[in-house]
Amino acid sequence: DLPDPISRDDAISLILTSIALEELGLSHIINAEGEKIQFALGTIPGVTSPPATIDDILALNESVRDVLDSIAQHQMF
Repeated sequence: DLPDPISRDDAISLILTSIALEELGLSHIINAEGEKIQFALGTIPGVTSPPATIDDILALNESVRDVLDSIAQHQMF
């Protein structure tokens, strides 16, 4: 027994929901990258992080840039 076909309105609603959930996921990833930077720089209120070296900061910068580049490439597709 085949399921009932999805209506046009239901299909549009499912597509918009999918896009919204994807954007929410991306916003969580971007926020996490920002929190990594804050932790490394010691700027999160109430959290003491170990001192970061210049090499640590440069490596973190490259990592965050790679993640953001991946997100940008994903958004272009």
